[in-house]
Amino acid sequence: MASSFDTSDNLFVSDETEEAPDFEALFDEPAAEGLDDENGGGSTADDSRFQRVENVTEEPKHYFRNANYYQEALTGEGEIAKRLHSTLAQFLKADNPEDRSLYRNRLIPVYWELTRSIAAKAYAGLPDPKKLVLRFGVLLPTMLDKDQRLMIAQIIDANELGEPIHYVDEWLAMVARGEINASATDETKPQAGKEASKVGRQLESARGKVEAQIELIRTRNREMAEQESNLQRLVRELVDRESRAEANGEKGPYSETQRGLFSDISTELRRLSNQGREMSRSFAELERYQDQYNDLRSQAEAMGDVVEEVDTKAAEEEMGTVRQMAKLCVGRQGNHFPLLYKQYFRSGLGSVATRENVNNVLADVERLDPGIFERTFKQKTTRIVPNVILVPCYGDVGICWEPFERYNRATSRGRLAIPMFPKDLRTAVISALGDLRWQVAKEKAAHYWMEEGLTGWYYQWFTEQKLKGDVKDQFIQDYSLWIGKESEGTQKLDREVRGIFWRYMPFPQDVKDELKNRGFVYQELYKKDQNRAMSDGY
Repeated sequence: MASSFDTSDNLFVSDETEEAPDFEALFDEPAAEGLDDENGGGSTADDSRFQRVENVTEEPKHYFRNANYYQEALTGEGEIAKRLHSTLAQFLKADNPEDRSLYRNRLIPVYWELTRSIAAKAYAGLPDPKKLVLRFGVLLPTMLDKDQRLMIAQIIDANELGEPIHYVDEWLAMVARGEINASATDETKPQAGKEASKVGRQLESARGKVEAQIELIRTRNREMAEQESNLQRLVRELVDRESRAEANGEKGPYSETQRGLFSDISTELRRLSNQGREMSRSFAELERYQDQYNDLRSQAEAMGDVVEEVDTKAAEEEMGTVRQMAKLCVGRQGNHFPLLYKQYFRSGLGSVATRENVNNVLADVERLDPGIFERTFKQKTTRIVPNVILVPCYGDVGICWEPFERYNRATSRGRLAIPMFPKDLRTAVISALGDLRWQVAKEKAAHYWMEEGLTGWYYQWFTEQKLKGDVKDQFIQDYSLWIGKESEGTQKLDREVRGIFWRYMPFPQDVKDELKNRGFVYQELYKKDQNRAMSDGY
């Protein structure tokens, strides 16, 4: 291998000597049993929203103390690794801009071929050099300076947050192991026949029911835990009787306040009894859904419509989809160079789309737009957070690749792609969430999307203003202003747009209460809320 990748050239020498309406009409598919529309009754979503984290780094790993990092990154990748090594050397040696641009353009497709090769091995776990190629685009450590290498080494490796925010290597491993479906593309995969295709769709729907039922159980558990905690508090107050001096310190009778607790305790016990019955029903339904899923899976396996336990081909194809995600994040005029390179990357760690940094932006946005991840299932409004894929590229905008999966629109997670090295991380994340908001609203309105709801009102305003370009792009820009400026009382939106957003993507009540004192326009919107509330709501 050493002879294949001769690194005697000083371009590759490490400098580590330096210190280191109804559902069926909306979605054109049968509703999951018990699924309510979003205006249905039921409780509001639980408050298990994204929470900001303070610790965004860890002790530096020793990634770049490995003198053989580059060789290990390319080892075992065959002919494509030799081609990449040759092209990269020519790029780094090029003296004049024309040659450098030529080799740069040649390097890009070769690099993406290499990542497909590495992707096929992601399911089994990768050595650090290969993992960092997929995760951060770090192929050759000397393409980064000392501070940049330290920054990469300090990024937290494991998912300690428990949120569906994934680095590319983690995502590919999940796809290969069948833990998540591959991302939808315009290309349609060949099916083993109409019946197999139908069973496959039914299988996805059944899996969605199982996942949604588990989420419902999780929500009920949180509610029960809160009620149990309240019951424990009431009982502690009840048994804390006052000691009486005239009886040598013996405890006296219940006080008037404590006697009043019997009613409160009885109420909590009734609530818990009802919750317990609901929980039993939920588990019975979960068992039924799991039986349905297992039956359908058996049918699908018999028809050859289920992939193997490990599908390396799926991971390779998903890597191709990740490349398309990167293209969209970067845009036509952006920097499509796929490797992390000190000349292209000048920002500090705070602007990098690490898992923790993205989590914190999501927490900030969800606080201002609390309904962004909410869906209603069985009269319970729960959060279904999309999968977030952190794509190593120099893009400036995040995208919503799909708002939910093709055959399970009711309960599946969508997926967002966030560029890892944007000029402004907050802008990149908010643009992806604006894209999600638009696509979800548009899919739900179906062929009425230009007439009804959030997209309908916005589209009508857009056409009345005779604006040019893509209406979705304009919406995303306005959504960014809504979250970034209007939430602070800085008026940046058109009056009509502000009214549409205030109604269909309302700020939480505490923010509204603050804004009503920040200007006449917010006072008027606040009064409209009160008027609607007095006339039986929206």
